[in-house]
Amino acid sequence: MQFGYSEVCLAHDPGPRHPETPDRLRAIRERLKRKHGVEYVDADPCDVERITAVHGSAYVESLEEFCADGGGNWDPDTTAVEETWDAVRHSAGLACWAVEAALEGNDGRKTPFSLGRPPGHHAVADDAMGFCFVNNAAVAAQHALDSEAYGVDRVAIVDWDVHHGNGIQDIFYDRDDVFFASLHEQGLYPGTGAVDETGTGDGEGATMNVPMPAGTDDLEYLAAVEGPIAAGIESFDPDLLLVSAGFDAHRHDPISRIRLSTEAYALMTDRLRGLADETDAALAFVLEGGYGLDVLADSVALVHETFDGREPIEPGGELADQAEEALEAVLDAHELNLSLEF
Repeated sequence: MQFGYSEVCLAHDPGPRHPETPDRLRAIRERLKRKHGVEYVDADPCDVERITAVHGSAYVESLEEFCADGGGNWDPDTTAVEETWDAVRHSAGLACWAVEAALEGNDGRKTPFSLGRPPGHHAVADDAMGFCFVNNAAVAAQHALDSEAYGVDRVAIVDWDVHHGNGIQDIFYDRDDVFFASLHEQGLYPGTGAVDETGTGDGEGATMNVPMPAGTDDLEYLAAVEGPIAAGIESFDPDLLLVSAGFDAHRHDPISRIRLSTEAYALMTDRLRGLADETDAALAFVLEGGYGLDVLADSVALVHETFDGREPIEPGGELADQAEEALEAVLDAHELNLSLEF
């Protein structure tokens, strides 16, 4: 894969006790040293005009001023330092690079993956929250839609971070040009993402939330991707498929109670790559969460290996009753007549 990376993103340091640490990127880079075919690309910082295409101008000005004044606690979870503003712009710029590279034909072993931080999927249109200041995936999706050179009319975003991607949902909730699917742990921060949150107005049906019960494992996440999420993407027929790739649903991540193995990320990558091929959509990845350094690094490396020819190992077993009920609720909310036989 081609990985977008900038040293500037390391300068955002919310402190030694904060889980969203610069060591996240250092761990990923160290792990990828063992892999062949890894390429790194830097990118220009994101123009403010691209950021304000999805965020309110007053909020963006306040954030820039907050950082210029030395930062501090924006809220109890979300901490900035003076360097955060530059890191935010570079993180969003790397996400824009990823969609540009994908739309220009980079696929297969050159599929782009933006390793930016701070992450973005919790940032709503007019506020920061949940470690996130600017919504990288939303900025990148809007950039793809606004760029006449690429002819993009529809973007699909799949967020497999263990937390609901409330910010992406907030920004695109009433629009029909972005399909957003969030696969997350039920009841976890920020408490949004119920199955009946399906969009409003022109966007009715273009938001798909798949909240899964604690204890869900590989087979059940794979059923979500192959079932309702795949059906939603195929029906939407996007020009670009963007993966908001958090790795905190891993069973060894300290934040969540979902029980994914590292292999689950290879399996989901394989299925989403297939969906992109089926719908003739460009495919790009943007880093979100993941706070166990070893499993974060191993999981990103396995996504890379999937594009480098490694075949994922299929899970066995049967769907747990609670997980099957959760998926049936999603199918009902979107009036999808699918079988969940696995």
